[in-house]
Amino acid sequence: MAEEEFDILTYAEMEEARQFSGLLDTPSMSCAIDKLQDHLNQLHALKLNIAVTGESGSGKSSFVNAIRGLRDDDEQSAKTGVVETTMKPTPYSHPRHPNVIIWDLPGIGTENFNAEEYLEKVRFDRYNFFILITSDCFKSSSVDLAKAIEERNKKFYFLRTKIDENIRAEKRKRTFDQDKVLHEIRTDCLKGLKKCGVECPRVFLISSHELGEYDFSILVDTLAYALPRHRERDVLLYALPNICLQIHQRKREILQARVWRTALLFAAKATLPGLPLVDKNILLIEMTKYYEAFSVNDESLERLYDQTNVPVEESKACLKSPPNAEISAEAMGKRLGWDNVGNEFPVKVRPVLASLPAMAVGAEGGKVSTVLSVLPVLGSAPLAAQIFYKAKRVLQDCLEELADDAERVLCRAWVQQQTPV
Repeated sequence: MAEEEFDILTYAEMEEARQFSGLLDTPSMSCAIDKLQDHLNQLHALKLNIAVTGESGSGKSSFVNAIRGLRDDDEQSAKTGVVETTMKPTPYSHPRHPNVIIWDLPGIGTENFNAEEYLEKVRFDRYNFFILITSDCFKSSSVDLAKAIEERNKKFYFLRTKIDENIRAEKRKRTFDQDKVLHEIRTDCLKGLKKCGVECPRVFLISSHELGEYDFSILVDTLAYALPRHRERDVLLYALPNICLQIHQRKREILQARVWRTALLFAAKATLPGLPLVDKNILLIEMTKYYEAFSVNDESLERLYDQTNVPVEESKACLKSPPNAEISAEAMGKRLGWDNVGNEFPVKVRPVLASLPAMAVGAEGGKVSTVLSVLPVLGSAPLAAQIFYKAKRVLQDCLEELADDAERVLCRAWVQQQTPV
């Protein structure tokens, strides 16, 4: 990105900043910084509890593992089997985002099943929404449970799992047509639900072992828009495995909205009177989140191989950004144009920052003044706007590098899946 092409704040960010400045409207700069830090922390602090239930042996536990980015045989995975393995509500925290908890609930479908008693037993009120799973036709127990959930004003979603097994079985036929098979499965599920009294049902066709295929991306959009608050949507989307381009794009948007806020926190702390040190970890931690979200580390690429059969080395060949291990305090110092090494910078280096490139108050004076007026937490010193500009550019460059890498990896995986064997 050429120097002259980079704006301190885009028009959209400027509008967001004007609204956001009300949150920081406080006579104390330190209080404003605390508020800003709390706002940024909400992505990892807000809790989501997702209930997964359905008939015994339908693949509930495999789905719990899949949306947490785990294999069925990983150490932190939910126990799976051909018979019911869940005897009581079991919470499974996301391995990298512990505020997202997937609950594997006991199976339904017994002869004497009672929806009201079941919801009481599993403590209905603690879940944000329910996912109802079957690997065949939805039976009356699923419908009874869905109606009871709806009566209590919570959302539920019907998932038909093990679609990959159905497709493999049908491929043996000379007349195999995948679209036709999927249409028949969906139609059969919808007919069964309507027959049991469900009006306008919607069913998502899923494979826990091929998560990027079939209706998973549609399910993601549906779940995200059903959540009542934007922050809850962001938490859910951020935690989902980066398995398809739709999820990737949503993550990119979520993290893009954080760039200028993080740069603002960094600049405000860097120029706050009385602070002995400038904390560079603010930027390091944020950049680490980018690596986590876009899944471009070795472990994530290995899991992508499980889903798509694209060898890890082929995925790595798509990467142009530096490995996560190279994101260090020293590397950050070089990105910022500072020579100091270490996690923090002594206050004596602050005057040196006034000479940061492309932000001399002469040529860029108008932009500096605008930033200072829109973001009063920076005070009135042009130096604060200069630091804000440099930090924002470093974060923006890192985000774009990693997002582009992840998109190349996913496109490579998509091409592999579309290539006939």
